Amino acid sequence: MTLAFSLLANAHAARRGRLVTAHGTVETPAFMPVGTAATVKAMLPASVAATGAQIVLGNTYHLMLRPGAERIERLGGLHRFMNWPGPILTDSGGFQVMSLSKLRQIDADGVDFQSHIDGSRQRLTPASSIEIQRQLGADITMSFDECTPFPATHAQAATSMRLSMRWAERGKQAFAARPGHGLFGIVQGSVYEDLRLESACTLTEIGFDGYAIGGLAVGEGQEAMFRTLDVTVPALPADRPRYLMGVGRPADIVGAVQRGIDMFDCVMPTRAGRTAQAFTWRGELNLRNARHRDDPRPLLEGCACPACTGHSRAYMHHLIKSDEILGAMLLTWHNLQFYQDVMRGLRAAIEAGTLADWAAWFDEEHAKGDIAALPDADGAGT
Repeated sequence: MTLAFSLLANAHAARRGRLVTAHGTVETPAFMPVGTAATVKAMLPASVAATGAQIVLGNTYHLMLRPGAERIERLGGLHRFMNWPGPILTDSGGFQVMSLSKLRQIDADGVDFQSHIDGSRQRLTPASSIEIQRQLGADITMSFDECTPFPATHAQAATSMRLSMRWAERGKQAFAARPGHGLFGIVQGSVYEDLRLESACTLTEIGFDGYAIGGLAVGEGQEAMFRTLDVTVPALPADRPRYLMGVGRPADIVGAVQRGIDMFDCVMPTRAGRTAQAFTWRGELNLRNARHRDDPRPLLEGCACPACTGHSRAYMHHLIKSDEILGAMLLTWHNLQFYQDVMRGLRAAIEAGTLADWAAWFDEEHAKGDIAALPDADGAGT
């Protein structure tokens, strides 16, 4: 194996681990901020690192179309291009290609599609996706797969999953092993237990540096997602990292960690920051609400982000209502800080053997809702 992964502690199914890559170490459970087009939106690389994030995600589909993988390679690779010295995981582009259903045509060997930027015809195959990710310089490369739509019949999910397994084998053959770099396979099968187990078994036989679970958080709901994890995770090799793709809300992450997941990514904290939403231990805040307009308190007491240490809810409300760019920047930083604080809490609780108590506390806090509005914050006006 080309990536070093070690388990440091367990709390029933939950794991505390360490993943060593060519560009640094990732303490798990870990959340990866999404930097789709070689940038975490509204954040400087140093600001992302200041939240405690150790690894970020880039995307093959977007980067191959603009500015082009060859150009990025000539300019020194994605780490230098975006000035992120730490580890990078690149999504294979499969989800983006499949989501453009009106513009793509799939066959046994890959996918032809039209660029959403200029309409040019493009093609991705299992081998070309791997090569593009090599050009980008990704520490962790993802297998090219078909992200099964939801809902899907058992027959549809089976056909899709088995195509992805054939592609996973081809991708493994195309991947050039090198120290500190690794290839993850992606389990598919929708919400069907037998298909998830078949997929996990197939990928294990092929052999990967890590195993991702894809095709969830696509509308199936938390209960179905957790039920799928309960079946799938135990079927994956215990000595390799496990990555739940595209998840999710903090409560989803806590539940998935309890089921043995090590790595996460989601656009939610950054997207929410651009749409006036802030995450706290007591749920989400909408900074457009007038209840915040006279409130001198921070978004979250004790949070170390610049929004909370330097500004009030009233100021954040003002920035949002005024459509000031700084509002999106500060809220994005806060949300990424909060997600990393959740991960720090989970890691510490697993190490201490108190994960069940920590998760119960998390649920209790979340159920309380936001702190009470101040008496003079009557909600009138804007």
